[in-house]
Amino acid sequence: MSTTSSSPTQAWLTPAALSQGLLFLEQTRNGMLGAVKLLTPVQWTFKPSPERWSIGEIAGHVVAVQERVIGMLRQHLAAAPPPPPEQNCEVVDSIVIHQIPGRLSKFPSPIPAAPALDKAETLRLYTDNCAIFAEMLETTPDLRGHALESRPLTAISKGAYTVMDGYQWILAAAAHAERHTKQLLEVIADDSFPE
Repeated sequence: MSTTSSSPTQAWLTPAALSQGLLFLEQTRNGMLGAVKLLTPVQWTFKPSPERWSIGEIAGHVVAVQERVIGMLRQHLAAAPPPPPEQNCEVVDSIVIHQIPGRLSKFPSPIPAAPALDKAETLRLYTDNCAIFAEMLETTPDLRGHALESRPLTAISKGAYTVMDGYQWILAAAAHAERHTKQLLEVIADDSFPE
C-alpha cells in the first residue's frame, strides 16, 4: 500500500474515520464542558490536597496539551515519515480511544499543571482548540500518511506501538481531555469539595 500524499487512499480520511473523529471530539468536549459548567470560582480553584491539582489546573493542563499537539501537527506532521507498514491503524485507533482515557494506569505528565486561569478564558481556549482539531480533521489531507513518535502510546501499549499518525494524534488529544475530565470528577467527588 502506498503512503505517498498523491495516493487517493491516503489523501483524505474515510467518511467513517472522519465521522468517528468528529463524534469523539464532540463527546469529549461536551463531557468536559458539562462537568465544569456550574462550578463556582471557589470550586474551580479548590485543591483536595497540596499535591493534587485543582479543577482549574486540570483544565489548564488539558488546554496546554491541546496547544502542544496543534503546534506539533502544524510544524512537523507534513515532513514526518509514514507509519511503519506493519502498524495496524485500526488497532492503534482503538487503543487511543479506549485506553488513553482510563485512569487505572497513571503516568507522570511531561507538562506540569498550569496556573489556574479564569474559568471562562480556559473554557474559551478549550472550545477554540476543539474547533481547530475538527477543522484539521475536515481539511488536512494525508493525516494517515505521516506519523510522529508518541510517548503516551508507547507507555500504554507497553512498547508495541510507538508512533501515531495525524488522525490518531487528534483522537489522542480528545482522549486526553476525557481522561482529565475523569480526574476533575474525582476532585468534585472529594469529601472536602466546597458546596
